[in-house]
Amino acid sequence: MNAREASLFSILTAAPVVPVLTIESVAVALPLARALVAGGLTALEVTLRTPAGLDCIRAIAAEVEGCDVGAGTVLEPRQLEAAVEAGAKFLVSPGASPNLISAARDAPIPFLPGVATAGEAMTLAEQGFTALKFFPAEPAGGTSYLKAIGAPLPEIKFCPTGGVGPKNAADYLALANVICVGGSWVAPADAVSQGNWTRITALSREAASLG
Repeated sequence: MNAREASLFSILTAAPVVPVLTIESVAVALPLARALVAGGLTALEVTLRTPAGLDCIRAIAAEVEGCDVGAGTVLEPRQLEAAVEAGAKFLVSPGASPNLISAARDAPIPFLPGVATAGEAMTLAEQGFTALKFFPAEPAGGTSYLKAIGAPLPEIKFCPTGGVGPKNAADYLALANVICVGGSWVAPADAVSQGNWTRITALSREAASLG
């Protein structure tokens, strides 16, 4: 395992759940991040699905202690470069194109590429990526699929995301080849819009206890 993969494993194993956050403004990003960290979830994936995504990453990286903020929905090299410049500690993609893989190999921070099949996982493992995002987890086969490929691919570990929630997160985490899960349930839209940070901290604490 190279140094970047070791760094990624350290970030992802610090807590059993990685919140996947799509944030509209920096004003929301800071109290949201602090609420999640207060509950014990320290690796936060902020997606680049909104115009504010990079600014939210920059603010969290600079102002929220005790967390590793990552950039999610990284689709192309220019987004990767912008996320690194903003202070992201790790990168996440829903899939892995050749151009993105090439850029990630030269990046100064680790990359969690997305896969949905054993073939994709093998291809990325050959290039040194042994921690992978299994996405979309439930539509792609769920726990039964991950369990089935665990025996022939024991060196590959997964972070399932997509359809993972409080009802099935523990089932995923019980698998030997799962190191954490990703999900948005710890930051429900109504709680965020109401600024109900106490509720989010409580949800974060419950999620942290799954490990």
